[in-house]
Amino acid sequence: MLDQGAPPHHPTGNGPASPGLGARLMRRKPVERLVAEGGQGEGGSLRRSLGLWRLTMISIGATLGTGIFVVLGEAVPKAGPAVTLSFVIAGLTALFSALSYAELAGTIPVAGSSYSYAYATMGELIAWICGWCLVLEYGVSVAAVAVGWGEYLNDLLDGTIGVTIPAALSAPPGDGGLFNLPALIVVLLAMAFLLGGARESARANTVMVVVKIAALVLFCAIGVQGLRTGNYENFMPLGMAGVSAAGATLFFSYIGFDAASTAGEEAKNAQRDLPRAIMLSLVVVTALYVLVAAVAVGAKPWRDFTDSEAALAQIMREVTGQTFWGTLLAFCAVVAIASVVLTVLYGQTRILFAMSRDGLVPKVFSRVHPKSGAPRANTLIVSLFCGVLAAAIPLGQLADATSIGTLFAFALVNIAVVVLRRTRPDMPRTFRVPLSPVLPALGLGFCVWMMGSLSAVTWVVFGVWMAVGLVFYFVYGHRRSRLAPSEK
Repeated sequence: MLDQGAPPHHPTGNGPASPGLGARLMRRKPVERLVAEGGQGEGGSLRRSLGLWRLTMISIGATLGTGIFVVLGEAVPKAGPAVTLSFVIAGLTALFSALSYAELAGTIPVAGSSYSYAYATMGELIAWICGWCLVLEYGVSVAAVAVGWGEYLNDLLDGTIGVTIPAALSAPPGDGGLFNLPALIVVLLAMAFLLGGARESARANTVMVVVKIAALVLFCAIGVQGLRTGNYENFMPLGMAGVSAAGATLFFSYIGFDAASTAGEEAKNAQRDLPRAIMLSLVVVTALYVLVAAVAVGAKPWRDFTDSEAALAQIMREVTGQTFWGTLLAFCAVVAIASVVLTVLYGQTRILFAMSRDGLVPKVFSRVHPKSGAPRANTLIVSLFCGVLAAAIPLGQLADATSIGTLFAFALVNIAVVVLRRTRPDMPRTFRVPLSPVLPALGLGFCVWMMGSLSAVTWVVFGVWMAVGLVFYFVYGHRRSRLAPSEK
């Protein structure tokens, strides 16, 4: 098949002319080729075993829990009671991008998510930048959520056996500890599930999602008894700047639908089910986030949150005056946050799988185990990296780094859906973004606005990360790309 994205070679007296650097950076991978290669890896293929229910559970599993169980204590001091508005703003930003994701996931049902969408529409360099952002988004998100898991594990241990893990082994350097052992443990547990294959991982995730939804409903039922109207006074103490800053921090809680799109090559009917799973999960998650946040700030003065990473369990104890309910919630949170680690780690491995298949990262990441149908070496490498990151870096820094990578990738997806509409208008689409290009433009604008709300330190980290990625691309990926056979 003719590569529609690759620049033509013009014969000369000395043979075919080599395309210029600009043309090589802009070479695109045709949609038909992306889809045809779906599931194919080194030595085997991924297995199509996921239906609508499991895809939706993957999406909810990667989303629900992160912003409430872990980052609420980080966000409330920034926005006050208006943290509920921060969740709404983050959810709207996610919604506009989710619409674009839904259209592209139904049109290009492959594992690479926004990386693959960019490759088909904007060229290899932009695709690499997007993929590199996704590595930041997913890898750091796993680490950030794992940090919060350790807080709830300690809360559970304290409420059941009266013992906690010493601070030196339960907090990273900079947060009063030496090494966050629980964070490493939960990543390794998720790795063990993923090594068994997508179907087995999806089953475990579904059970954990049911537990986390039940836990949040229980929190609302009990927490509402402690509501004090006075806690909502001075609703926006730090102004709109505080609301947007909290929203930017919370945004990394909404990457779940992105994780669902990485399952495109393991879905039974990806073109039909992926758009549905993306939209359904976002509606469920946003409604629960806003409801739980409203109850939390109503039951506890916003100044008393003090960056607590186990805020909901504390509120349960304060409202009831008993340790049992807080301990029960801590148990549910331990299960719930583990599902986030599992599903986001899954998404990270599938993105690297797609990038490896295209030749932009080493082949080891696309090597499929013939028995499990899972990229085992990929899973081991990514899990160990994320586990060490979680054990060594404080939560707040991780959350903001994840947000900026997520927002940048989402911005590119909003552009990609408009580009593909113009370049391939007749392509079959199982879902179409309404009012395009208006809604994709709004999605792009929201992403840029929220990126501007992040701290200068986060931007410096992002800049360094992108610089490292570009060096890797020009040294390795650019030359080994499967769209550049003549340069190998």
